[in-house]
Amino acid sequence: MRLVVFFAAAILLAGCSVEKKATKAFVRGEYQNAIDLFKKSKPKDQAKANYFVAESYRLSNRTKEAEQYYAKAGGAGVDKDSVKFFYAQALKANTKYDEARSQLESLIKQTSNQKLKSRAEAELNGLEYLNNLRNKSSFYRVRNLELLNTSASEYAPVYLNNELYFTSSRGSGKIYAAEGKPFTSIYKAATRGANVDVTTIQPLPQGINDDFRNVGCPAFTPDGRTMVFAMGNTRKKKGGADVDLYLSRFRNGAWGEPQRLNINTQFKDEYDAVARNNSWDSSPAFSPDGRTIYFASNRPGGYGGTDIYSAQMDARGRFSRVRNLGPEINTAGNELFPYVAEDGKLYFASDGHPGFGGLDLFVVKRASGKTIIENLGEPMNSPADDFGIFMFRPDRGFFTSNREGGKGDDDIYTFVNEDPDLKVVNYYLAGVTYTPTSDSTRVILPNVRVSMLDGEGSIMQDYVTGDDGKFLFRVYENEDYTLVGETDGYLVRRQEYTTRGKSVDPSTLKDMITNITLDTVLVLDKIEINKTFRLENIYFEYDSFSINATAAKELDRLTQILIDNPEIKIEMGSHTDSIGSLVYNYELSKKRAESTVRYLIRRGIAPDRLTAKGYGEEVPIARNTNPDGTDNPIGRARNRRTEFKILEVGVIPKPLSDEEFDEDKYFRKGTELKRGN
Repeated sequence: MRLVVFFAAAILLAGCSVEKKATKAFVRGEYQNAIDLFKKSKPKDQAKANYFVAESYRLSNRTKEAEQYYAKAGGAGVDKDSVKFFYAQALKANTKYDEARSQLESLIKQTSNQKLKSRAEAELNGLEYLNNLRNKSSFYRVRNLELLNTSASEYAPVYLNNELYFTSSRGSGKIYAAEGKPFTSIYKAATRGANVDVTTIQPLPQGINDDFRNVGCPAFTPDGRTMVFAMGNTRKKKGGADVDLYLSRFRNGAWGEPQRLNINTQFKDEYDAVARNNSWDSSPAFSPDGRTIYFASNRPGGYGGTDIYSAQMDARGRFSRVRNLGPEINTAGNELFPYVAEDGKLYFASDGHPGFGGLDLFVVKRASGKTIIENLGEPMNSPADDFGIFMFRPDRGFFTSNREGGKGDDDIYTFVNEDPDLKVVNYYLAGVTYTPTSDSTRVILPNVRVSMLDGEGSIMQDYVTGDDGKFLFRVYENEDYTLVGETDGYLVRRQEYTTRGKSVDPSTLKDMITNITLDTVLVLDKIEINKTFRLENIYFEYDSFSINATAAKELDRLTQILIDNPEIKIEMGSHTDSIGSLVYNYELSKKRAESTVRYLIRRGIAPDRLTAKGYGEEVPIARNTNPDGTDNPIGRARNRRTEFKILEVGVIPKPLSDEEFDEDKYFRKGTELKRGN
């Protein structure tokens, strides 16, 4: 797992030259050199030397070996609480659960570091949860892919078009100083499912692979023509954690020159060595539709060591909207190696969620809008590191582990899920974007960015429609969504959609995979001066201009329209039926229009974007009476309406503060202007 290397703040040692060399090697991330030098030296402070050896093992993903050194680590300047925590993790990795529990309980009692205490409590809770995990029934069978694996490291398997891509340190080239082993490269081999033809194993060409860098963890778009992979540890950095994501496209029978992705962490000061050595991006994976990429990063602002992030890819292959997947998935520990299966479930590896030790494999399940994190249990997980899952069918695939009984360091394993009730139901929402025409029909509106928001308003997916106006999203059963459509020259449109009551019972299905497509349309109105839009459900009690709950809900929708379209200014117009005098109806409609404007202002809309106007009964849209002179209640109900009209489209105004806005003065001015007309 070479691309996953972490740095700690170094505590410099004084003493003999060997100790100084060892410390410098540690600071540079040359962990194997540091281990060898510390073991060779006769330090004055053996406890501190033990600390550096333990940290070197941990930071190069060899937590098991760190145990005996954490047990005797200490010395001036060494954080004893951190040592106790990592010692507990090492004990856990060696299945010494009772001893690990004792260390964690002691740490929780003595530490004043609240962040570390929280992590220790989470680890302790995880140990208590182990019995539940062991008692969990499992339908998984696993097998070491012995013919492929070597005494070196093989990990991060990816299946594409009957070829297995993987990362390995099996080469005999330059040595990576952090572990004293060869740098990793990307290899591929022909395969039929899990039956790999080892005679076809070959490395990807130079240009992708590099003799002086660790290269690995490839991810491919569904068409196989775009590859994103991790590359780092240049000669200049001598093993530093400068791991970034690169993209290469397959053209004319060859992979093109890799380009560094724009979603990698950027630094204001390129000479900020500490920041550069502590930030990296790795283990990418595409969503099944190829429009979202997931990756791990320890960039600032996360929840722990490494977090999982996502980014959207547009039609031009550029990435944007980088977002952290949040605290339900990410912990104070490390989350990495994300993978999204065909059924939309996210799998990942973590040492922060309750597990057996080291990295465990987890799956994210959605149920009625809720996120549930589930440990895959044994035999998929073990006390060692288990990570890098990939499925070539819903019931079988590959993963990586450095568990006991393997052929070397990290090995690739195959698995089969024999659950007799395993059924995959994929739900999709297909839609078309339209715009209305003057003759009350509608035509397709292309080039619309459609975003799908979850029930809490967070963006889940984006889509830009083509000439056919079509968009497609993966959705989940029993959830509420909001679709947001936007394109230049048109009002941003929000539309609710729910899948509640639209799911099927998997037990009634015969096939292992069933795809269900739901349909919708999204209609966007063109922004035009003096264009009028009727607001539904803006009703007032008789002889009243107070906003009731039903009207408030509709005005909240208008508030969102104004927030989404900050460049427009509108008139709020109120109309009445013909009951009452002209003067009475005019004054009543004016007060009602002003009430709606007051409501919008109190919801944060800038006053200079709003004008209130009462029309009374002068602009009916239906007859108030029938031809025979009798009352027409349906027509009168239609005439009692509130509308908004676009008055101006221009520069986005700066909102007034509460201190700057005088509500009474504003409405007095509005009344005077109306009287002057």
